Amino acid sequence: MREPVDLRRQRILAVVQSRGATRVSDLATELAVSVVTLRRDVEELAREGKLRRGHGVARPVLPEQRQAAAPPEPMPDGGPVAVVVPERHAYLYEMLHGARTTFEEAGIRIGLHIAPPVSGAEQPIVERALADGARGLLIAPRWRSRATEEADYAWLARLDVPAVVMERRPRRGSALHAMDTVCTDHWYGIHLALDHLTGLGHRRIVLAARDDSPTARALRSAFAEVAAAHPDIDAWAVALSSPGAAADPATEHAEQPVELPSLLAELGATAAILHGDVDALMLVQSLRDNGVRVPEDCSAVAYDDVVAGLGTTPLTAVSPPKAEIGRAAAELLLRRLERGDTSGPARRLELLPALNVRGSTQQASPAPSTPASTHIPQ
Repeated sequence: MREPVDLRRQRILAVVQSRGATRVSDLATELAVSVVTLRRDVEELAREGKLRRGHGVARPVLPEQRQAAAPPEPMPDGGPVAVVVPERHAYLYEMLHGARTTFEEAGIRIGLHIAPPVSGAEQPIVERALADGARGLLIAPRWRSRATEEADYAWLARLDVPAVVMERRPRRGSALHAMDTVCTDHWYGIHLALDHLTGLGHRRIVLAARDDSPTARALRSAFAEVAAAHPDIDAWAVALSSPGAAADPATEHAEQPVELPSLLAELGATAAILHGDVDALMLVQSLRDNGVRVPEDCSAVAYDDVVAGLGTTPLTAVSPPKAEIGRAAAELLLRRLERGDTSGPARRLELLPALNVRGSTQQASPAPSTPASTHIPQ
């Protein structure tokens, strides 16, 4: 026989009041009802001022709140949260999974929007989503070049709903400097890779990276900074990882790709950092085709760690905390939605990546002494 709704809600109140904050999913299991049913009960009890809703939890009403003239207001019901990510971007899709879990626990739907690879694609998508009733926004703009990035600053700054930018770091002093952002500390990721390689005795190192995203540009800048100052690095160089990896390969001043085997030979390099995973796997194959063995002749570290471990030789890789970035961004947005706040202090969160050591790096072979701190510009 099905338990009466009023009795079930009395039991919910009793559990929450005795234990304090309790996960909605745990309550559903304990009371043998679906999470959807339990969530509806919690929403109704919150509307009546008998408990408080949180991020997937039910909380008791504090004594001072019971005495207040009006009960605390729960998160207002409304439309979904719009999530906008670029087309064909596995790295950012992993962040999406982390965000989705957090929103589901809070009982909020997401509306996923995929932006095509053209400049300015995100703005009309966001405007449509808001017109259709989206109550908040998580966005990871493509921003292939600095110009396209800065072109988006003005309209993003004018949004009248809570919004969080994922895995992007707007320029300091720009209109988006005071917008909530969550991203990976890519400087630390490069530091991890170089520390690992120099610890194995590698002194001449190449970065083969893309140049068509904020992440790529952050990696290039960090590599130049860390390598130039590192006491154990004798020579370093930066090259484009593939012909299609430039912001706009058709422009007159676009960086031209360099054959990695030739650059390694010119520099006398014994190690390379390769961004991102697909380019890394293709570059490792190119090295093998040119008689350069990985890791015997050249140690390789990939950056992204989406599919780096699936190569014939699994690649050592820097792994940004992709799902955690999504979860942290969702939690920031939920906090805004709960408070109905679009004007409070902004938060800029950075999460540290990790290094997963696999079979593509090993101790460097002894080499003759070389002049210090050589940089070969590309």
